[in-house]
Amino acid sequence: MSYEQTLKSVDDILRTDAGCSTPIDYIEQTSWILFLKYLSDLERERIDEAVLQGKDYKPLLKEEYKWDSWAVPKKTDGSQDIVNALTGDDLLEFVNQKLMPYLKTFKTDIENSNTLEYKIGEIFSEISNKLQSGYTLRDVLNNIDTHRFLSIE
Repeated sequence: MSYEQTLKSVDDILRTDAGCSTPIDYIEQTSWILFLKYLSDLERERIDEAVLQGKDYKPLLKEEYKWDSWAVPKKTDGSQDIVNALTGDDLLEFVNQKLMPYLKTFKTDIENSNTLEYKIGEIFSEISNKLQSGYTLRDVLNNIDTHRFLSIE
């Protein structure tokens, strides 16, 4: 599925959620989810580069806040782990009570405003999850997970 088709599908899903009543809501909610997926792919790329160069790499996010841990957990073979994937109220609780507050701390815990960490904190200090259904959020996450964001050099 193309990016355009995925975004249309995500918009259609978001229209069913009571927390997203306008196109601006769809854009905001899609944006923070896309950003976290992009960040996951960026981290994966940075880890691969560090390994190739024989260097250590300290990930930006703690393990439980990484995309593959909370958004779309993966089995060792890389396929989706639907048994351990949060959904419904459990997913909403994690996002609203743990993930969003954790990401906001990046702004206050980092002293240099020119870092990616600080920018993450800035972004998440201004937005919040508006989705009221964890099932809707699960559908959106699954759709977004089908794409990979890689840098072109």
